[in-house]
Amino acid sequence: MQQPADPARRGPASHLRRLLGALAAQSELLTEAHFAARADCLDQLELLLLPEAEAGAGSAPLSNLRRRGRAWQARLEAVNQQFFQRLQAEIRAGQHSPPRMRQLLTTHAGRPTSTVATRYDHLDALTDGLFPEPGALPEPESRDPEMVYYQKTPARIILELAARLAPSDVLYDLGSGLGQVPLLVHLLSGATTRGIEIEPAYCRYAQACAAALNLPQVQFRCADARTADFADATAFYLFTPFTGSIMQQVLARLRELAQMRPLRLFSYGPSTGALNEQPWLLRVGEEGHLYQLAEFRSEV
Repeated sequence: MQQPADPARRGPASHLRRLLGALAAQSELLTEAHFAARADCLDQLELLLLPEAEAGAGSAPLSNLRRRGRAWQARLEAVNQQFFQRLQAEIRAGQHSPPRMRQLLTTHAGRPTSTVATRYDHLDALTDGLFPEPGALPEPESRDPEMVYYQKTPARIILELAARLAPSDVLYDLGSGLGQVPLLVHLLSGATTRGIEIEPAYCRYAQACAAALNLPQVQFRCADARTADFADATAFYLFTPFTGSIMQQVLARLRELAQMRPLRLFSYGPSTGALNEQPWLLRVGEEGHLYQLAEFRSEV
């Protein structure tokens, strides 16, 4: 679909009129398969319908355009909601193998919108609909200053993580937040996944998501990573859930575990620096920037 001109160079009415004309000519946008194109249009509509885009909104022509824009916004969102509900029902019924799930997600989300995997794109919009967050996140309880507040891992990074795991793996996500990584990794790899999260409200929500999707191999535990039970773990994922002394205590526990069996640790963000410093870990592949998926194997 041809992209509308830069709104900074055209007035809001002109830009919105052009977008609405393009929408009317693209009936396929109302079919589930065209998720990426629909996401592009919804992004543009969201910007054009912001309150600050109201310049001249008192005029009848622009007011009419904005009404039409909101109607299109509702139609496109309804198609997405129908798609998410159908996909959730199929997951509950066990109709998606990991290869089929990977193909479905990547086909509907389309190509990455950036060559940088760390940026959020249509795949994140798709997984956000599949695992919707609560309307308002609960306020975290008071915590140690070394514990980092929740932030989502980009879905492209999770896709890469899942590709490196086997169904026989048991992955622990340390600081699992609302549960996106364990849920998506299991669906894409078949691995058993466990989320360790110290915030009770986050943990309850994530476990409710796993139960709603009938995924018994995905479990969440409200626990401190310094004392949690990792008896069945074969791999760990860290998106910098904590820093400083807490990180060192957790890594000391993992080193003890690695003396009994081989482990793999996957990291994203500043936690990669802490893992790089561990003499008992060997990094797989070449070093890169912090915001790419890093893999380490135990050498003990």
